[in-house]
Amino acid sequence: MLFTSYNFILFLVVLFIIYYLIPKKYQWMLLLLGSFVFYSYSGWDNVAYITVTILATYFVSLKIGQLYEQQDSYIKENKGSLAREDRKKYKAKINAKQKKYLLLCLLFDLGILAVLKYTNFVISNINSIGNLFKATEISFLDIALPMGISFYTFQSVGYLVDVYRGKYAPEKNLGKFALFVSFFPQLVQGPISRFDDLGEQLYAGHSFDYKNVSFGIQRILWGFFKKLVIADRILVGVNTITQNPETYQGIYVFLGMIFYAVQLYADFTGGIDITIGIAQVFGIELKENFQRPFFSKSIVEYWRRWHITMGTWFRDYVFYPVSISSPMLKLSKFSRKHLGEKLGKKVPVYLSTIIVWSATGIWHGASWNFIVWGLLNCLVIIVSQEFEPLYAKFHSKFNVRHNFFFRLFQVARTFLLMCSIRILDCYRNVGISFKMYFSMFTNWNFGEIFNGGLLGLGLKKSDYIVLIFGIIIMTVFSLIQRKGSVREQLTEKSDVLQYAVGIALFVSIITFGAYGIGYDSNQFIYNQF
Repeated sequence: MLFTSYNFILFLVVLFIIYYLIPKKYQWMLLLLGSFVFYSYSGWDNVAYITVTILATYFVSLKIGQLYEQQDSYIKENKGSLAREDRKKYKAKINAKQKKYLLLCLLFDLGILAVLKYTNFVISNINSIGNLFKATEISFLDIALPMGISFYTFQSVGYLVDVYRGKYAPEKNLGKFALFVSFFPQLVQGPISRFDDLGEQLYAGHSFDYKNVSFGIQRILWGFFKKLVIADRILVGVNTITQNPETYQGIYVFLGMIFYAVQLYADFTGGIDITIGIAQVFGIELKENFQRPFFSKSIVEYWRRWHITMGTWFRDYVFYPVSISSPMLKLSKFSRKHLGEKLGKKVPVYLSTIIVWSATGIWHGASWNFIVWGLLNCLVIIVSQEFEPLYAKFHSKFNVRHNFFFRLFQVARTFLLMCSIRILDCYRNVGISFKMYFSMFTNWNFGEIFNGGLLGLGLKKSDYIVLIFGIIIMTVFSLIQRKGSVREQLTEKSDVLQYAVGIALFVSIITFGAYGIGYDSNQFIYNQF
């Protein structure tokens, strides 16, 4: 059931009406029921997978919590007779049990994700190696990837690790925990929520609040505008270029990567806008996942602003644990001894960074292009960090840090750099991606785009006009957003202005939405993850 389908809109309206009619204490139960009804549209086998993940994480978290209670009870009962060393040994014993349960559940949860998402990728690589020795090929498995499995798995893993770390006690109500994992707006493409941010909001009763509902609807309309008016329209041009690499090279590759950047941003942020808007309609506040990433002046800043909840998840649950792990501490000691203090300190940090970006790449997709994409991001970040002293000297000599044109140059440089790396996402093949990228510098066919080339990409003049105005509107809204919520600013100026913008968005969606023949809106890009 796609967010942009008529079925979903009907589902949402019915759920909304019932939600505010029933007693508040039953609202979370309705959301749980609605979430499973929503997810069942993707297939009952998918419901089985998410249910197994929920049950495993729930019971293991309870066991870890019970061990904490046992530890506290034992120490309290023996407070007077227990020596400090004995208390330390007992805590270590309890922690060892907790860690065993944690690792087993992580292996189980992530194992389901790995088997479903990466088995055929592994088989493909084994077959490629086997072909060199004329070995018999292994047959691929007929596996369909459940919708949003990466998101609900990561959310479950984050919850389990937080319980293990003692950040909060485990949720004892199975239904409430199931709602946290399966809350339907964020199942499609995130954001990846934390239990201490979302849990209480889901279970608390919510009265109808006109401001919340109207703001939520406006946010949903803004998401639909980005998705249907911009992303699905420019998708035609992206597909034409990237699916015909032998025909469209040179300047077309440049256009393709720019088009794809616009499509991905409008598609992904549009989906997140719809998600956050739906949650707000029900009185629930989700974390923002984007903060104007295309205004970033460096790739590090870009990744702080793009898919924020994914970045913080990898930081908190992969980078920090890996960087302070026993093997990494030993490596740090070894490298400082043999490579010197300055270089030795960097080795474990950079190795942890490589691990994180390799994991980020493979999370995005089970193919080599995503792994290379992740490693290229990692390379640019490491090189940037190494050049920081040089940047500092440059800025101390030339006072241009706050110069408008220099900042504009930094923004344009970062945007083009990210587009260049994302060409691996456009073509989904490492060899073709690099071939197409270098064709921009060897195939000088710039004049073709002014000689009917643009109109040969499946887009009409009217499409380009709509896209230009749509991109301008997105840019203006982003600039306004620097001063806070656009909806709040519109309300402060005039309620009439607020309603006028909402009506204009609705009319634009109806009039200019790229619905296609029979209207079957394209899947959101991040559904695949």
